[in-house]
Amino acid sequence: MKEKIFTPEAPIPVGPYSQAVKFGNLVFVSGQVALNPETKQVEGDIEQQTRAVLTNLGKILNAADSGMDHVLKTTIFLADMGDFPRVNHVYASFFGETPPARSTIQVAGLPLGALVEIEAVAFVP
Repeated sequence: MKEKIFTPEAPIPVGPYSQAVKFGNLVFVSGQVALNPETKQVEGDIEQQTRAVLTNLGKILNAADSGMDHVLKTTIFLADMGDFPRVNHVYASFFGETPPARSTIQVAGLPLGALVEIEAVAFVP
């Protein structure tokens, strides 16, 4: 049976979706953007947004009894593929010697004018 995951430590979804859904020993985290919960705006340059997104992913994973070290796969959506090296620099600091599998896709636009959105699949030990 699937279980909705929610933590008030991460931004509240801006649409009809869950922050994450846990099914068995897997957790599927919805795409996160760098939404400031107080201003309801996306803020910062690409590095700041990437750091905020990954921090929020970690908070959601913790609420699901998982964590960044249990991420199996991420998908990164970029408004500009030219930001790829800068995103990689921040991304690498969140994942150790064995980073998860990953896809990176340039898109025509992201919610709220975000520069980056990241979703993840992780396991619950």
